[in-house]
Amino acid sequence: MPASPAPASSDVPRPTLRELLAAAVEAVGGTERPGQVEMADAVAASMHDGEHLLVQAGTGTGKSLAYLVPALLHRDESDEAVVVATATIALQNQIVERDLPTLVDAVEPLLGRRPSYAILKGRANYLCKNKVLGGMPDDAEDALFDPSPTTALGRDVVRLRGWADETATGDRDELDPGVADRAWRQVSVSARECLGAAKCPYGAECFAELARGRAGEAEIVVTNHAMLAIDALESFVVLPEHDVVVVDEAHELVDRVTGVATDELTAVMVERAAARARRLVDNTDDLVDAGAALETALESVDEGRIVDMPEVLASAVALVRDAARAVTSELSRVKEADDGARKVAHAAVSAVYDTAERIAGHSPYDVTWVSRDRRPQRGATIRVAPLAVNGLLREALFGERTVVLTSATLELGGSFDPIARQMGLAGDDAPTWTALDVGSPFDYGRQGILYVARRLPPPGRDGASPAATDELAALIEAAGGRTLGLFSSMRAAEAAAEAMRERLDVPVLCQGEERTATLVRRFADDAPTCLFGTLSLWQGVDVPGEACQLVVIDRIPFPRPDDPLMSARAQAVDDAGGNGFMSVSATHAALHLAQGAGRLIRRASDRGVVAVLDSRLATARYAGFLRTSLPPFWLTTDHDVAVGALRRLSAP
Repeated sequence: MPASPAPASSDVPRPTLRELLAAAVEAVGGTERPGQVEMADAVAASMHDGEHLLVQAGTGTGKSLAYLVPALLHRDESDEAVVVATATIALQNQIVERDLPTLVDAVEPLLGRRPSYAILKGRANYLCKNKVLGGMPDDAEDALFDPSPTTALGRDVVRLRGWADETATGDRDELDPGVADRAWRQVSVSARECLGAAKCPYGAECFAELARGRAGEAEIVVTNHAMLAIDALESFVVLPEHDVVVVDEAHELVDRVTGVATDELTAVMVERAAARARRLVDNTDDLVDAGAALETALESVDEGRIVDMPEVLASAVALVRDAARAVTSELSRVKEADDGARKVAHAAVSAVYDTAERIAGHSPYDVTWVSRDRRPQRGATIRVAPLAVNGLLREALFGERTVVLTSATLELGGSFDPIARQMGLAGDDAPTWTALDVGSPFDYGRQGILYVARRLPPPGRDGASPAATDELAALIEAAGGRTLGLFSSMRAAEAAAEAMRERLDVPVLCQGEERTATLVRRFADDAPTCLFGTLSLWQGVDVPGEACQLVVIDRIPFPRPDDPLMSARAQAVDDAGGNGFMSVSATHAALHLAQGAGRLIRRASDRGVVAVLDSRLATARYAGFLRTSLPPFWLTTDHDVAVGALRRLSAP
């Protein structure tokens, strides 16, 4: 990968956007699509004029090239980089390993220079040579003392230490097969734990620093939403200078920013921080006692949102805060300890202090809640998250740079306004922006049917009704398998898988039984196979062809009524005179419905049915908003029509 662009030759005339796009499309063996050209023109105008852009581009539009080509031309107008941020590793790798290499080869003769690009991830994604070679202490929980370990964890760590001598990048994603998080922690450090290039004995050959160096010289820097959020929200800089940000998979940005801005505290975290500090200072008893007090307090508090902080919990959190502050002060006075151990201890204790102080502050702009993990060793957790991130995004992202947001699902209920409100682009003092829907190359009305099972009773809290189970079986049988089942909970997915295995003679896979990537591959390779699951399957499955001709959605994916953060956000909208249900719950459901339904048609030859087993999509007052958010499939509520279509598709 080239480190920096060569100056353009004065003998080479500056190519137009259309010429570069045509060359890029030809290089990938495709043809220009009207939507792709329209999007490229709009992105180029946004970058030139400095006006934010929201652009919806359906699957198959070729939107990656439609923003990468203008990004390369933008270098002729600016000395700063363009940052491209994605939500998933899969898209990040596609851009860096497939799209950009092909694009650079295609446009180099036209530009008279070879454009440069780089990928940049968080520090913990890179192997740390100092830690591998003993310059940093092992994780207190997972440290290995057996030089020839026989456990799976031990074998992974041994393999990682061998890989450290071979890898050129230290990038965890290049390790195949991968390793568990516990093993990776033995060879990596967080940003807080890092000594810094100046102090680290391996600073000159640090994989993370080398990646940052490459990014600092590149025209296009590819990263993820989390890094973008950290760069925008934190006091330290993690990305190189840039004046334009392209956010792909932008429908996930709010959730990713919320995740970065969420903190948690457990008694185990306090105990581990005290253990790390104990290697260097003696006065950690108060921190240990505070951790025990926190554990007792959390056991006495019910799960769910905390509106008024119980006195016992407030006292325990204050004890943790004060004890952590005292230990941090002690650590700062340690003179003779090695830098690695001190840095790791300081990072752990500081993280505890910062979170405890935030929880103790109980800001009206935060939401605090308690949850209990299924893993008994983790115990109860108290979390704190921002009530909203639109203000943060407006100020820290949209207020500083030109931003292009793109996704296949930005227009909900026929409007960009719901997404714009979440992003901070609504209100009198909001920055100006334009929106564009470039459509899709697919003819959804001819390629797919949206079947809403109006005859079923509305779903209840006790799982699928017998009628819904019968409906699911009839649809899968008509399709001959070939079904992706998207469920609102893992319990529902597992129950449906068990029921279908008893009733049907088709293979049924369920998320959690193997690695998700393995399950998706098995689903794609064997047409009669069904795959059931939740979470990542709503957005992460790309299986074109006859292997996926039926997508079943068990119920409208509203957030859980007891979800502390979502319910708090809805209540805040209500309190401000708005409609919290439509602004929060219905918008959330519309986005996930659109993503789930989008799994069906992945190329122009695909045909099939999206079946929603929730009659509310036909009968409820909000049904129109939700249906308008979906691709424009042909709509029916007739069971026989859907079954007949599936039988014709599956016929030999």
